[in-house]
Amino acid sequence: MTQKRSVAMTRYAEYNCAIRYCLENGLGVTCILQPELTARTMELGTQNSPDFVCTPFKTTLGSMIEALEVGANTLIMVQGSCKLGYYGELQERILRDMGYQFDFINLAEYNTGKKKDYIKAIKRINPDVNMAKVAVAALEAVKMVEYVDEITGTLYKNRGFARNKAEFDRAYRRFLSDMYAASSKADIEEGYKRVKQAFASAEVCKPTHPLRVGIVGEFYTAMDEFSNLQVERKLSDLGVEVYRWMTLSNRTLHYAGENNLQVKIKDYANFTMGPTSTANIWAAKNYAERGFDGIVHIKSANCTPEIDVMAALQNLSEDYKIPVLYLTFDAQTSDVGLMTRIEAFYDMLSMRKKVLV
Repeated sequence: MTQKRSVAMTRYAEYNCAIRYCLENGLGVTCILQPELTARTMELGTQNSPDFVCTPFKTTLGSMIEALEVGANTLIMVQGSCKLGYYGELQERILRDMGYQFDFINLAEYNTGKKKDYIKAIKRINPDVNMAKVAVAALEAVKMVEYVDEITGTLYKNRGFARNKAEFDRAYRRFLSDMYAASSKADIEEGYKRVKQAFASAEVCKPTHPLRVGIVGEFYTAMDEFSNLQVERKLSDLGVEVYRWMTLSNRTLHYAGENNLQVKIKDYANFTMGPTSTANIWAAKNYAERGFDGIVHIKSANCTPEIDVMAALQNLSEDYKIPVLYLTFDAQTSDVGLMTRIEAFYDMLSMRKKVLV
């Protein structure tokens, strides 16, 4: 392309702050941040998707459309080890059939495991890029991802017991704003320091034995609050200490590896069933062994790997006597219906805990 690149990647939880940082500070291109995911995003994606694709396909397609609407001329699609790896080619065809003109960089095409091919992908975005500068920006973006995951985890472990939940929410929103606006390592560290101080000063009255719920689930839907209709927030509103192992940091940056985790879940699964199946079964077992009160399993509609996981979780639930709530999300999932199920699950866990403690 001869025109200046305006690059966008689909909205994904709050990780786009790190994507923006890496693209602008490392690759020297303009990053387009499309609107946050809304019902319109899902409507656009659903209207233009095949009927039986999994829900994240529709969400990411809708997000691409909105990126093109606000001025992006280059789209980047991530790679993946399930059907996600095939999304890009079909989504590009759909967008071109809709009449959009753009450059499409599908990272799945460069996923060979060879360093030279990853460099090709980077130079496709900016042929004149300084690789040393990319490396520095990438490391700083990784630290930003780790901070986002840490602060989000801290929020939902404590928010449900805060005397003023709005105080936690304001500090969290300010932190995210700081990350999206950051243009240097110093900005990242300052934003992180500010939210840590805000959380430390917030008054929290947590009981000795709070209700603890662990969340497991499909990589996209479990992490993206739009896609799961804010399950973590709903649970914390009820006064639950919420844990979610499935984060970008845990699953990609600090992952123990399939073989290591597979040994730990051999009683429940002999084989790897998908990109997050081993991790989710291991995380659920870890929650059960630590005496959690319940587990919530989150998946998108038509997610085959997570359908397979459900049988293992059922066996684990029986062995450890821990309740599991199975939630499936698609374009038609009702917020009211979801809240009803979560409240019923909470009531059951509360009554059960009174008997057991």
